[in-house]
Amino acid sequence: MPVNNTHFGHALASEWTKIRSVRSTIWTLGVMVLLIVGVGLLTATAMSGHAVNPKPAFGYFSVMLGTLCIIPLGVLVISSEYGTGMIRTTMTACPSRARVLGAKVIVFFLLAFVITTLATTLVTLAMSGMVDGREPTTDEFLRATVGAGLYVSTLGLLALAVGSLLRHSAGAISALFGVVLLPMLLAVFMLGSESLRSLSQALINYSVPNSLATLYGIPFLPDGPQGWTPLVILAGVTAAALAAAFVVQEQRDV
Repeated sequence: MPVNNTHFGHALASEWTKIRSVRSTIWTLGVMVLLIVGVGLLTATAMSGHAVNPKPAFGYFSVMLGTLCIIPLGVLVISSEYGTGMIRTTMTACPSRARVLGAKVIVFFLLAFVITTLATTLVTLAMSGMVDGREPTTDEFLRATVGAGLYVSTLGLLALAVGSLLRHSAGAISALFGVVLLPMLLAVFMLGSESLRSLSQALINYSVPNSLATLYGIPFLPDGPQGWTPLVILAGVTAAALAAAFVVQEQRDV
């Protein structure tokens, strides 16, 4: 019988089949789109006739809710296979662990980016048409659409990397929610202390909620990262986490 050598395309096809055939993907992405588009359109309707500068700014709230869906999905893309034992079958079919993890990263990122960007673009267009105020510049429009899509999907990649490192769904999801929510909560408690004010401001400036708000042109504080900088910072953190995941993946037993 003829034997065909496997290649990276086979791994991509396998991961695409897995990610689109499990219910968690459909439900999680469906809820995320519902939150981003639904809450975004409700916000646009509520703010109709009011001045907002720039117009897409309040789309931030719906995207922030969407991040609460992408984190569990990013973790489950890999941790669910360890929980069910399916990872043994995956590694038997494709012994190259780097190839498996790389395929998961690419398939998940592209899926999350396309869906999130389409949803944010719809909300941004609705905001621009229904809300009064200054029209967004090209850079502001791109940050509210492509930038938000890149930020949310990169945050999902960070969740995937943490899921690969911890191999435990509940633990990885809890850790990521802590990363998203804890800095802002700590900053609120520190605001009353003069000696901790600089630390409090740093926690706010580099938190996930403020980073998304910065992409939409409404940062919580005026002296923090501006423009596309929050996305660059998250990309650097995610790249480091993924590098660690690839190293650990090669050294561990299944």
